[in-house]
Amino acid sequence: MATVGRNIAAPLLFLNLIMYFIVLGFASWCLNRFINGQTYHPSFGGNGATMFFLIFSILAAVLGIVSKFLGGNHMRAWRSDSLASAGATSIIAWAVTALAFGLACKQINIGGHRGWRLRVVEAFIIILTFTQLLYLLLIHAGLYSSRYGPGYRDTDYGVGGGTTGDPMHKGAGVPVSGTRV
Repeated sequence: MATVGRNIAAPLLFLNLIMYFIVLGFASWCLNRFINGQTYHPSFGGNGATMFFLIFSILAAVLGIVSKFLGGNHMRAWRSDSLASAGATSIIAWAVTALAFGLACKQINIGGHRGWRLRVVEAFIIILTFTQLLYLLLIHAGLYSSRYGPGYRDTDYGVGGGTTGDPMHKGAGVPVSGTRV
């Protein structure tokens, strides 16, 4: 029954990966137009928070994509050691996405003309803030019950090798000829 968390988190991982790629594409396009001084473009616009919002959106998208690759590795292995890397990167990706969420709210609050591409980036960042948090909670659900997946306390793998109980002297019995130690 340890696959309950995996069965729910895997589709959310794929959804977040696709959404982060969309954010990366649209935010890169908008930042390119902003740098070139083409804010008069009908599908762009912007205000004082636009530059900061786009930079944090691109940063959140790149960190989110890397986080999803490590999350895919965790979905494949589904062990505590892969949970550590997937959990750490997803926390960082969520934190930067939350910063971009704050800047998106500020940009909406300032107002002014914002083109449809900029509004798409805002909407995707707002949605990703909550779906990334849900994904983060799902992969850490094993901390509370082993029914939902691996937790940081699971150490049943790597056990064995010796009957002495002493980790320094594995198999301290009779040496077997022809083996390399």
